Order: sequence, then C-alpha cells, then structure tokens
Amino acid sequence: MTDTRTDTAAAGQAETAPAATRARKAASGARKAASPAAEVTPPAADAAEAAPAAPADVAPADVAPAEVAPAEVAPAVGEAGEVARATLDRAARHLLRLQQPGGWWQGELETNVTMDAEDLLLREFLGIRTEDETAAAARWIRSRQRADGTWANFYEGDADLSTTVEAYVALRLAGDSPDAAHMARAAGWIRAAGGIPATRVFTRIWLALFGEWSWDDLPVMPPEMIYLPGWFPLNVRDWACWARQTIVPLTIVCSLRPVRPLPFGLPELRPASGAASTGAASTGAASTGAASTGWPAFFGGLDRVLHVYQRRAVRTGPMRAARTAALRRCADWIIARQEADGCWGGIQPPWVYSLIALHLLGYGLEHPVIRRGLAGLDRFTIWEDSPGGRTRRLEACQSPVWDTVLAMIALADAGLPAGHPAQAAAARWVLDEEIRGPGDWQARRPGLSPGGWAFEFDNDGYPDIDDTAEVLLALRRVAPSADPRSAAAVRRGIDWLTGMQSRDGGWGAFDADNTRKLVTRLPFCDFGEVIDPPSADVTAHTVEALAAEGLAGSTAVRRGVTWLLRAQESDGSWFGRWGANYVYGTGAVVPALIAAGVLPGKPPIRRAVGWLRQHQNPDGGWGEDLRSYDDPAWAGRGESTASQTAWALLALLAAGEREPAGPAGTGTGCVERGIRWLADHQRPDGSWDEPQYTGTGFPGDFYINYHLYRLVFPVSALGRYLGRAG
Repeated sequence: MTDTRTDTAAAGQAETAPAATRARKAASGARKAASPAAEVTPPAADAAEAAPAAPADVAPADVAPAEVAPAEVAPAVGEAGEVARATLDRAARHLLRLQQPGGWWQGELETNVTMDAEDLLLREFLGIRTEDETAAAARWIRSRQRADGTWANFYEGDADLSTTVEAYVALRLAGDSPDAAHMARAAGWIRAAGGIPATRVFTRIWLALFGEWSWDDLPVMPPEMIYLPGWFPLNVRDWACWARQTIVPLTIVCSLRPVRPLPFGLPELRPASGAASTGAASTGAASTGAASTGWPAFFGGLDRVLHVYQRRAVRTGPMRAARTAALRRCADWIIARQEADGCWGGIQPPWVYSLIALHLLGYGLEHPVIRRGLAGLDRFTIWEDSPGGRTRRLEACQSPVWDTVLAMIALADAGLPAGHPAQAAAARWVLDEEIRGPGDWQARRPGLSPGGWAFEFDNDGYPDIDDTAEVLLALRRVAPSADPRSAAAVRRGIDWLTGMQSRDGGWGAFDADNTRKLVTRLPFCDFGEVIDPPSADVTAHTVEALAAEGLAGSTAVRRGVTWLLRAQESDGSWFGRWGANYVYGTGAVVPALIAAGVLPGKPPIRRAVGWLRQHQNPDGGWGEDLRSYDDPAWAGRGESTASQTAWALLALLAAGEREPAGPAGTGTGCVERGIRWLADHQRPDGSWDEPQYTGTGFPGDFYINYHLYRLVFPVSALGRYLGRAG
C-alpha cells in the first residue's frame, strides 16, 4: 500500500508551527518497519506497592484495606500457557515491526464513505476536483456498496439513508449514469426510504450548496451566537469541542447561502408525493411545525423567528452591519483554531466546513490558511492499488498518540523490558507531543495549567482526558532513564487530569462540565453527540491512571470510583461511550476499580464478571454488534472479535478469574476459552482479522474500525494472562 501521508513539519506550515513544538515531527510518515527485538523477554519485577486507602465515599467493605496488597495474577502454566505464550510472541513481534522510525505507532482509522463523498463535494464546490482523484475515490465508494444498492456506516450494519445519498451524488460526479444497475438500485432504495427530504440536516446542507435543497427548509444557526457569553444558554461553549468547531463555520455557510449548481439534477432521488413532509419533519426542517408542545414546539417557534431574522439581517443597514461583524468574528475564531498541519480539531467535519466558510468570505485558494487546509488533507488520504485501478480514501481522523501509548502498554504487558529501545523511542516521541499551550478547555477551568496530550499528530487546542490518562499509564512502564523529562510531564498530566474532573465526579473526553443538554434539542442536532458529559470509559481510564500513580486514596479518585459505581447498569455492565459498547465499558471499568482498591469479591465486580460470563460466545470469544446502541437486545451480543475478546479478558483477569476448563477444574474456564479463541484465530503474521467496527465516534451514528485495536488489546490480554507484566 502506498501511503501519501507526509511529515507534519512539511514546508509551508512553518509559519504557524512553533519550532520547539513542531521540529519533533520531522521524521518521515511513510510506513517503514522498525527492527524487531530478537525476542520479547519479561522485565525485572517492579517493587511491590501497597494497595491504596479505601475511598471515603465507597462502602469500606467493597475496598481492599490499605495494608493489603491486591492479589497478583498467577502466571499461566501447562498446555494453555504454552499456547498463549506462542500466540503472544507472534503478536508482540508483529507489533514491534509496525513501529515507525520516529518512535510512534499509527493504524488506519477506518470509517465510512461519507468522508470520501464529502471530499469530492468539497473539491467540486471549490472548483479543484481532478479526474484522477475523482476516479480513485469513486472506485473506493463503489467497492463499499452492498448488493441492495446501499451503503452502511459500519461493517454489516443497517443501510444508512444519508450515507447512501451522499455516496450516490459522489458517483454521479464521477460520471456514473443513473441508469447503471448499481445506481438504479441505490436510487430506488433512497426513494423508498423517503428520499432527500428524509436525510439528516448535514446531508441537506451539502445538497443546498449545489441547489438540490432549499436553504429556506434548513434550520437557522445565526453567526451572532458567537457573541453569547458563557453563562447564556446555547453559547458556543455549551457544545462539545468537535461540535462547536463544526457549528461556527456552518453559521457562516448557512448565513451566506451559496448555490453552485451541479452539472446534473437529482430528480431520481425525490420521493413520491406525500413522502417529503414526513421525512423533513423527522430531521428538523424549518417548515415542518411537527410538534406543538414542549421543547420541540419552543425550538420550532424559535427557528421560525430566526428565519425571519435571517431574511431581514441582509436587508437593513444596522442589522446588515451586525451580521457582517459577526461573520468577521466567526472567521477570526476559526482561523485562530487552525492547527499547524492545516486541520481543524484533527477531524474531518470542522475541517471541510471551515474551508468552505472561509472561502465564502473571500479567502482565496492561494491564501495561506486555505492552502494549508487543503494540503493537510493529503496526509489523511490513503492511495491503494486494487484490481480495478487505484483507489483513494480519506481518514476522518488519525490516532497516533492513542495507538502509540496503547502499543507501549501492550508491549510492557507482553514482557518487553522497560529499557528496551522501542519503548524508549516511543516515550521520547510521546513526551514531544505534550501540549503546554492554551485551549478551549480553559473556558471552564481558567486557573488550570496545561499538561495534556491529544489523540492526533496536530490538535494542540484540544488535548483530551482519555489520551492523557493512557499516556500516564504508558510512561510509567518505561525506564525513567529513557527521558529525563518524563517525571515532570507525568506530574503535569496528573494535575491536569485532576483539574479536569467534572462536578459530578466523572470525566468527559475534552471538557469539564460540558453537560448542558439544551443544545441537543435544537432542530440542527439530528446527527451525532453534541455535548461531552462524563462517560464510564474515560472516567475508568482516568481512575486507573491516577491509581497507578499512587493516588487511589485521593479525593479525585474516590469521587471517580463513586461515579463509576453509580453508573453501573442493573445487569452488571457499563455503557461504552467511545468503544463498542457494554463489552468496552465493562472491560475498562473493572480493571480501574480493582486498581483503585475495590475488592474482586465485592458485588459490583461479581455482577460485572457474571455479565461477561453470560455473554461469552459459544466459540469462546466475545463480540458486540454496534446496533446495541439502538437496540438493547444486541447488548453484549455479536460475532467474536479479537479486540472485544481482549477487553473481556482484561476485565476478568483483573477480577482474578482464572478457573481452569475441563475435568480438572471446577469453573467454566471462560478465560482459558477466550485465550484459546485468540490462539485459534490468529493470522500467521501474528495479527487478527477484524473487519468489524469496535470503535465509537457518535453512538448510533458514527463508528470506527481502529486497525491496531485487533493487535494491541490481545497482546495486553495475553501478556497479563501469562503474568509477564512487571
């Protein structure tokens, strides 16, 4: 595979990249194999540490006394141990080979074809779409179409109307005839599902840009909202970081209402008479008036008022001046948040809308901001040869920091020595990625000093709590001599994590106390999460990281443990916000509670163990279909995958579950059966096949296949099963 992603310190970006921060990223982004270690050997055992004091607000009976060390997992022996050992050694060697020369790991972040369709639509709107790019992207989009003509948002998922419409329009741009069999099947399904009027707001905005939907039939978000103070409802700080970076440029786009017609119409996507109003009402079009009571009625009325304001704001002098000033303020807000590599937030949605918004305000294609933004997209683009010709696809985001620290933890679990060159190189790279500058998170924590890490190569305005927690867990597994900066960076990370705790005791992903639900009721918000409240998985990772640093008895951890215990579902599981789903949440929370001192025999842990046992598949693995976010019947149910099997094993091992299978044992042997599943399904190269998506962007709407999940989590589970971790 040829990967066009380039160095983050490329020429032309230097003017916005602080040299001390960006010079660290000068190593090539090409995927070259690092030299693997000759063998993975167990590190010297660390000195035993006493268990933490019991949290004050958790029942003392549920927590280990401070003077009693938690039980260690006994190393596996016998045939099962030998099988696990061979499986682990192959996997760990493969993981080592994937390390980049600069010290990091990066797996593909696979999503759905809306990324590729919208990239073509962006280029069409800007007038820069090329034949080669279009043909290659179209090959990729066609390759993901299903037999019924539709496209889904995840592997073997249900057909998605908006995704199918966007893919269809992109293929029309590529020259596919509406009479072609694959296009006719798609159009027929789209019409039967309600057609364009039934698509989500964001899809209809794309179509409005090209005259295929009326701007009058879209909800209004006025740019003047940029002036709302933080205490006022619906101000930009009320939105999650990814949403506010998307909404601000869209206020510009939807105010200016551009139309650049396509070279074709889309009459074949219009439903039969009567279907349009039904679809529009379900997705918040301004003209519906669907609800007559409660918040829907209030916001429907507000939207009608805003439509009147929108029409008058461009006609009268004073209002026109206010609108012009608001547009300028929004542009300044957007430009201030562009990252050194040209992106916004390291993710596709705010990136493409920011480019369109600034272009509409007169920023030409050669303006440095636009030029950097377009060039940055190239690093997110994967070109690949296929039997039908070259394909081109776009990653919605990239996850090098996340992938790297998970790989570091996995290799330490596998027994890689703390001073191994691979770990030292990774630690140096991770320390270079620390964010010491300001960000939007300071709006609610103005007195807190920076000290976190982001998910991506470049997202310095938005460090996140989940990555920072995993960074701390990774750095403590590396020899202190690897980099003298480590101790101070860890201290800053601890302080930042502690300071980012929300009032209720949990942790969100990017902001503290981002919990105002009023924005979720806007007609605009019919797709994805738009706020960032605390979640079980992020809270668990943070509790685990702080406990590992000897802070299990701290007030922050005690409050976090209480939050987790209260968040447990009645069946014993935990909801997974950023991974699929209850298996991920439970796999994160159980190790965290054990690390914080909750005894393995106590009811919360036993209920979780029972849930995992009940949901083990007959083949010995675990899996959970993403439809569990919409249908509780799918909770903990799905085809076994390597990553989800590993998450379940990590929880069970943390809880001390090591009952052997077979006549010699008295238990179910669920751990050994899970280990056997990993061994039986391993590829010859040491990895696992996993076409299933097990990562979550927005529950119910947007999902991710992290290509390294299938490797790093099984390595951790196998290493802990064998007792190799020091």
